[in-house]
Amino acid sequence: MATEGQKVVLVSGCSSGIGLAIAVTLARDERKRYYVIATMRDLKRKDKLVEAAGDVYGQTLSLLTLDVCSDESVKQCVDSIKDRHVDILINNAGVGLVGPVEGLSMEEMKQVFETNFFGVVRMIKEVMPNMKRRRSGHIIVISSAMGLQGVAYNDVYSASKFAIEGFCESLAIQLLKFNVTVSMIEPGPVHTEFEMKMIADVSKKEFAGADAETLHHFRTCYLPSAVDVFQVLGQTPKDIAKCTKKVIESPRPLFHNLTNPLYTPIVALKYADHTGNLSVHTFYHMLYNLGGVMHVSMSIMKCLSCGCLRRRTISPI
Repeated sequence: MATEGQKVVLVSGCSSGIGLAIAVTLARDERKRYYVIATMRDLKRKDKLVEAAGDVYGQTLSLLTLDVCSDESVKQCVDSIKDRHVDILINNAGVGLVGPVEGLSMEEMKQVFETNFFGVVRMIKEVMPNMKRRRSGHIIVISSAMGLQGVAYNDVYSASKFAIEGFCESLAIQLLKFNVTVSMIEPGPVHTEFEMKMIADVSKKEFAGADAETLHHFRTCYLPSAVDVFQVLGQTPKDIAKCTKKVIESPRPLFHNLTNPLYTPIVALKYADHTGNLSVHTFYHMLYNLGGVMHVSMSIMKCLSCGCLRRRTISPI
């Protein structure tokens, strides 16, 4: 149970990856400013989190069951928190979906939105009224750079992140009146077991319904490029956790928070041309025409930025 002065932090999707890193980072705060309630659908998967938390487990970190796709589960989780009091809600639970859209089932697409969009909406609806009454609170969503810029063969995932970005941007305006802050954390590629397994799985998937030419482009252009991007630009879950903690502790948290400075010019392309042609054609050439040149360019970008990144921790942009 939280002690006086501690902020109660509710985090979804903590069995691994970004959610685990955020929960442990906040629970291990040297000043013990946070009492973290880490959640996951199946508590049988808690071992990694408990091991990473170490001696703070049971002290500044506790566990609850939560399935963001279930109204009942969400309500039961929040009901079990003392006075339903949550100072900081961190919506991290999410799923990915990669591949030619013709080869994806409607059920797969609906599940992405059920988790990435409606899952976040469920959590916010359950926690927000109490924050508004107290006129205090911070709602954080682990979104994606793909919620700002579409990426080929990530159509549905990107759409789910665009949707939650629009929802939260609209909500942020209303909540300012109640002194409740909304922040989006927008990573690019992140090295997690989830991401690596997904790429490995889709490389073997048949995608029935997709034409041969599209499958050829997906397997020979997109997949090798995706691996390159993860290897060259990928961050770690701890990087995202550090950025999230900085946003929480900022006196004036930003709404948009790109975690990777190398993605700033990529996102900026959209805002440089209101027609959208600049970004669409740039990404087309990067995917289909540049090939190895893109990999070399990313490597150079990484090398040039290393000195700067070593001198400072990753900060919101």
